[in-house]
Amino acid sequence: MCKGLATLPATCLKSAKDIKHKISFLLQKPEPQAADQKQMKEKSTTAAAKRVPNRAEVEKWKESFSHVLNSEMGRTVFTSFLKSEFSEENMDFWMACEDYKKTAPTKLATRAKQIYQKYIGAEAPNEVNLDAATREKTRQNVENACPSCFDDAQKMIYTLMEKDSYRRFLKSKLIQDLCQQQSNTAQEKKEKRSCDMADSSQVLAGGA
Repeated sequence: MCKGLATLPATCLKSAKDIKHKISFLLQKPEPQAADQKQMKEKSTTAAAKRVPNRAEVEKWKESFSHVLNSEMGRTVFTSFLKSEFSEENMDFWMACEDYKKTAPTKLATRAKQIYQKYIGAEAPNEVNLDAATREKTRQNVENACPSCFDDAQKMIYTLMEKDSYRRFLKSKLIQDLCQQQSNTAQEKKEKRSCDMADSSQVLAGGA
């Protein structure tokens, strides 16, 4: 009959714990390449989220929706706005399509199915708003995956964001706060320059 762990020497118990810890670590450790890619993406997103956009960037976003999407900071801020409207799946899908175009030919079929199942297919967890014709055409394209098989669907979501979400984004409190923040910063810098010039004048007058 087993007398329990209490009868085992302490060194044995320690070794057993060490082995258990190593096994748990190995089971939880992701693939090196996937982990590196995820870490790089998280670092990039975190850096963009921490940095405050300057006035020139915000003014550029007001010019056109394309300027928002062409800017990493713009995409980060716009995605934050979409989250407040519970429609971030549109940006996620658009970004997934952009990444898909860079996929190696040998992995296109697998990646195409993943994107379709996540955003377009029946009971997709992050379904985007597409008309029936575009949805069906995309389904057929995925069966013979190529770099352009999501182009029509991506264009439709782009147009939806541009004509709907983007207009509200420009009028949102998020953009207003950023503009106000930049105005305050500009005013503070102007006042600081005035003070510095006044100090310099006093120093020169005192030394005369």
